[in-house]
Amino acid sequence: MRQSAERVYAHRLRKQLTRSGSDCARLPDHIGVIIDGNRRWARQAGYANPSVGHQIGAEHIADFLRWCQRLTVHHVTIFICSTENLTRRAAAEVAALMDIIENTIARLLTQPGRSWQVHVAGNSDVLPQATATALKDLCTETETVDSGYHLTLAVGYGGRQEIVDAFTSYLREEALTGADLENLARNFEADDIDRHLYQPDLPVPAIIIRTSGEQRSSNFLLWQGSHADYFFCDAYWPAFRETDLLRAVRDYLRRSTIIGES
Repeated sequence: MRQSAERVYAHRLRKQLTRSGSDCARLPDHIGVIIDGNRRWARQAGYANPSVGHQIGAEHIADFLRWCQRLTVHHVTIFICSTENLTRRAAAEVAALMDIIENTIARLLTQPGRSWQVHVAGNSDVLPQATATALKDLCTETETVDSGYHLTLAVGYGGRQEIVDAFTSYLREEALTGADLENLARNFEADDIDRHLYQPDLPVPAIIIRTSGEQRSSNFLLWQGSHADYFFCDAYWPAFRETDLLRAVRDYLRRSTIIGES
């Protein structure tokens, strides 16, 4: 009964949002998600192994993408793991997470009827070779998907490092032209960073959602998300519902209206 009521409420809320957003195309086209709380969800559910939470959380990505399609959100970036996760978590947990990426996530995103073209953001050099290869194969297998829906998986990702890498790439590009430092300093613009990000063609995110009740950016999309609306949700990621997503979008639309009228 509770699930039925939840679906009815979600349907009603979704209709309200699509109707209110249709007139001026204010619905977000890019949403970033920090999928936090997998381990805590597993402990709360009585599992001794935190990897169960990562497994359930990975499978939940398919639900989230389906909900985004209902709202015609064409770009989604999901923070799977940071570079810090790879060095600070127990080796067994990291190995299990890499296995989930290589198998569960790859399987979910390459099923028949797949509708998301997959991209990766992060430093593949910090990943195990098998994981880096699996992600590369995933991108290759979905590169012909022309639905207009794009999913970016942030794996081995750090926002500060992305900015450093973008600036380094810019310097190397300019060095090939023989430009001197004075000219570089005089002509350098923010667009020069934009062009060298891990996924330079992505629109900036309108909303960044973080689950689990934590209220911090955790080094996610620092450059791209400088003007994004943040939505912090108390639910752990495996328990995140469609109504939580719809409330995040409703909150974004309300704020956009206020700003637009001010």
